[in-house]
Order: sequence, then structure tokens, then C-alpha cells
Amino acid sequence: MSTKPSVLFVCVHNAGRSQMAAGWLMHLAGDRIEVRSAGSQPAGQVNPVAVQAMNEVGIDIATERPKLLTAEAVGDSDVVITMGCGDTCPVLPGKRYEDWELEDPAGKDITVLRRVRDDIGDRVEALAAEFR
Repeated sequence: MSTKPSVLFVCVHNAGRSQMAAGWLMHLAGDRIEVRSAGSQPAGQVNPVAVQAMNEVGIDIATERPKLLTAEAVGDSDVVITMGCGDTCPVLPGKRYEDWELEDPAGKDITVLRRVRDDIGDRVEALAAEFR
């Protein structure tokens, strides 16, 4: 495991919220924080409307791919942020867990995605500030 802090963002499909959060944190923290995202039931691709919403703020997540959540990914992370995955997220001792209650943007239009994106951005900025 690396010496820099590691954050794992988890949502069900790893196609919207967790991908946007990971994109925000990579954008804000650069290589100071190891950033991961995963889903309990990963989708086939990242939500194209989420990609569009993030592009509007200069963050490109178009090349990201949904990944399956593993106990190993949780084990390798210092902070685990969940977004609606409920009991399917493995809980390991010694990890910091936060559950961010965010609207599920799946199938929603760009207006909803912008609102969710901005909410995630505010939360990620506060999280990044903790690691400065």
C-alpha cells in the first residue's frame, strides 16, 4: 500500500456519482491522493450524461470504466465514501466510512446531473481540504 492517503468512492453501478466524485478528487488533489471508484453492480459504461456534466467543469471522465467493488479495494483504502450502495459495501475494521446521500442520476437529464455534480464537487472539496 502506498504512503499517500487513498479514497474509494462506491455507488451501485460505478457509472455516475462515484465516477464524478473520483474525477473531482483527482482534479483537486492531483497525485497527492490515490483515488479509486467501484460499484457493487458495475454498469457497462460510464453514464454519458455524467461525462457531459463533468466536461462542463473541465474534468474528463470519458475514458473511465465501471469496476467491480472488491474487499481488496476497500482494504487498500483509508477512506471509503459510499453513495447508495447500502449493505453491499464490505465494512472492514480500521477504515473511515462516510455515506453521502445523493440523488441517483441514472436515466436523468443534464439538469439533474449538474445538480448532483455540484453537490459532489462541494463534498469532495471539503474532503480534499482534510488532506492538505
